[in-house]
Amino acid sequence: MTHEFDGKKYERASTHQKEWGAKLIAELSLQGTERVLDLGCGDGTLTAQLADLVPSGEVIGIDASHGMIDAAQRKSRRNLTFLVMDINDMDFVEQFDVVFSNATLHWVKDHGILLRNVNRALCVGGRLRFNFAGEGNCSHFYKVIREAMLLEAFADYFSEFVCPWYMPSVDEYSAVVKASGLGGARVWGENADRFFQNAEQMTNWIDQPSLVPFLVRVSDRKKGAFREYVVRRMIEETQQADGRCFETFRRINVYAST
Repeated sequence: MTHEFDGKKYERASTHQKEWGAKLIAELSLQGTERVLDLGCGDGTLTAQLADLVPSGEVIGIDASHGMIDAAQRKSRRNLTFLVMDINDMDFVEQFDVVFSNATLHWVKDHGILLRNVNRALCVGGRLRFNFAGEGNCSHFYKVIREAMLLEAFADYFSEFVCPWYMPSVDEYSAVVKASGLGGARVWGENADRFFQNAEQMTNWIDQPSLVPFLVRVSDRKKGAFREYVVRRMIEETQQADGRCFETFRRINVYAST
């Protein structure tokens, strides 16, 4: 299942995602001629940074959300293209030197298929670099959202609900990568826990993207009450004495080559 996001709101609420992505981009040591694919490009901020670094190359950013691509299209230019495309549907063949993804792939449930598609998309000698959510990520949000889904007022909406995320342990994902046949593979974890500066910043992050796959299931009449409950409980669970809000962010990092 794909989800629709508000790309402009995400652009304002995704400071920590962009910080992680900037670190990944710096590690790539791009030479300027590479062809790069950004999986789950979101509002296109990081994709544009990649394009700046490959003036004689090409960058394509894909995302399944029309709202995200609408926000990203404003950044398009000669060597930078954005496409509405579900990651599961990509069928590129030996087209890219680098496949990059930041803070996205926990939305993809079958990484066996994902890695096969990425392997096919890479040219000989190509490489991938991913960062996405792993085991232990967003522990406060998980606690609160489970609470909310079990409340009598909302439980019927979630009777057949399936978690939208895949957040493996390092060992589990190492086995997935090994089975994919990709060469030179490394998988490692990262503690990226974060303090949001105030309740407003935390609320913005809850709204985009965290609450999206849950709120869509609730009737229009009850959406406001569901959101208000989650926001209130998250502030109660995470706010510190100095007003900042703390959440756990645990990451899976992946590097591999063809």
